[in-house]
Amino acid sequence: MTTSFKTNPIALKDLMRECHEGKLQLPDFQRGWVWDQHRIIDLLASISEGFPVGALMTLDASGEVAFAVRPVEGAPPAIKPLDAYLLDGQQRMTSLYQSTSTRSAVVTQTANKRPTRLHFYFDIGAALNPNVARRDAIVAVPEDRVIRENFGRDIVLDLSTEASEFAALHFPIDRIFEGQSWIQAALTWVLTDVEGRKNHMALINDFSIKVINNFTDYQVPVITLGKDTSRPAVCLVFEKVNTGGKALDAFELVTAMYAGQEVDGKPFRLRDDWKVRRDRLAKQPVLANVEPVEFLQAVSLLHTKVLRTKAEDEGRDPPAISATRNSLLQIPLSAYVQYAGRVEQGYLTAAKFLHWLKIFRARDLPYQTQLVPLAAILAELGPNWENDAVRRLLAQWYWCGVFGELYGSAVESRFALDIRDVPRWISGGPVPQTIGRADFREERLRTLRTRLSAAYKGVHALLMRCGAEDFRSGQPFDQAVFFDENVDIHHVFPEAWCKPKIKPEIYNSIINKTPLSARTNRIIGGVAPSAYLARLEKGGSQNPPIAADRLETILQTHEISVALLQANNFSAFFDDRRERLLKLIETAMGKTAVREDVAPPDPDDSFGEDEQEAELMEASESEVAV
Repeated sequence: MTTSFKTNPIALKDLMRECHEGKLQLPDFQRGWVWDQHRIIDLLASISEGFPVGALMTLDASGEVAFAVRPVEGAPPAIKPLDAYLLDGQQRMTSLYQSTSTRSAVVTQTANKRPTRLHFYFDIGAALNPNVARRDAIVAVPEDRVIRENFGRDIVLDLSTEASEFAALHFPIDRIFEGQSWIQAALTWVLTDVEGRKNHMALINDFSIKVINNFTDYQVPVITLGKDTSRPAVCLVFEKVNTGGKALDAFELVTAMYAGQEVDGKPFRLRDDWKVRRDRLAKQPVLANVEPVEFLQAVSLLHTKVLRTKAEDEGRDPPAISATRNSLLQIPLSAYVQYAGRVEQGYLTAAKFLHWLKIFRARDLPYQTQLVPLAAILAELGPNWENDAVRRLLAQWYWCGVFGELYGSAVESRFALDIRDVPRWISGGPVPQTIGRADFREERLRTLRTRLSAAYKGVHALLMRCGAEDFRSGQPFDQAVFFDENVDIHHVFPEAWCKPKIKPEIYNSIINKTPLSARTNRIIGGVAPSAYLARLEKGGSQNPPIAADRLETILQTHEISVALLQANNFSAFFDDRRERLLKLIETAMGKTAVREDVAPPDPDDSFGEDEQEAELMEASESEVAV
């Protein structure tokens, strides 16, 4: 990356003229203008007193680096050739241009973020009073230049005409750079009543010298990056100086890098390309939260892997496979165009793979981040992923990542390992590091209580994948049933029944939860398991009865002992199901879990007393999913 720069002071009035003419414009990746009226007033007050307001940074537009541009907000279409891009100072230049260089109202917002359109005035008397803070001498007035009170019935200040401005001694800041013409008009107004208005003229002349001249003479230090500055250097420099607002993410910086380049003879806009791809991906609920940076990471994995393979074949020092922020900034547009379609297809294939694993919604994804290497791997495998043996290997890798809880931090390095290791493992190579490093501890099951844990969501999906059927209907949880029946994670021993005897950290464990439809969960309600099992067997007006042996078979698909439910024996159930779930996880990971002696959750398993049963039969018939 190369860069050179120089710093020169430039008159504020010249900068405003360049914004107006289009000689100075914003790269299109710059975010919109967001300053509120109070920040604008503070800026105007500082300049009116000759205080520094910070340097600007621009880029010489005559070099090879070219960005799509847009005018500063409020400026007309460009009438002169572009000289420079404004990299740092958008908020200040936009605030100043709208408030000083156009007669249109300033589009801004109040302190509580409500949109508004205002004009700004100097109260001349207050501006000349040394006991009044300069910011307090600046008045914001509505778009019609009339301040009203009493729900609009009373006019407090009318500045809708020049004559009313003269009479009220309020100077319109949008005429600050043509102040002399306003003063000449004020002089004409004074001459129509010299005796009555001579004090006005004295104040206006004093204001011109002490305030207006500060604007017309004001100079802003401008750091100009030379035309030889490279595109990645421009993006990184912009990122470093953009401290006043939200930092740009890698996608926005890559958008800036690609702006001005062409594909098949047409200007390429990464943001537009991503929108089209995002809309196609979002048709799959499980892909609804894919972020543009994640998409670029998958592109980078494929691109850098090819570069590494080529270097190895040629005997050169191979570059690293990478999905880091810096590597995204190094993706040339040609590589993005080459791999984006494959990555999109990789994500769509990932949705099919996840459906096969019974993961249907983005909120049920154990790790959003694991989609990145999954999509890249599937993009590389192509149709080969449909082979049963390949899918099972992919499933083992996926579950190891979930239950090993390996995608919560330092994920970029793991992405690189996965795209290197998994395809070659599928082709007969060594076991991937993700599988080798994945461990699941028996005691972890007890602490999985909410969707904040990837392994919690993993158990939910794994039960459905292994054939769990709904308690009431006996239907397996395919995609149609999942959405039609509003399937979610619910308690086996209902929460209302557990509360008097068992600690929440125990009964809220995934060990006491299972996938059920919303309707089934309502039927279960808050009663003892023995009671709701009897309800299910008996049936009702909208539920057919279920034979006892069929109900036992259904419960077995959830790794639940019907005998322990009928006995309302939470402690024995908890211990038994923990062991059953552990075996499911071990099978999915292809590895033995780390087992330790775990004390039973509660020594008192006498939960079936008649008095307690009668009381809890009155509990709520509905239970909220966790």
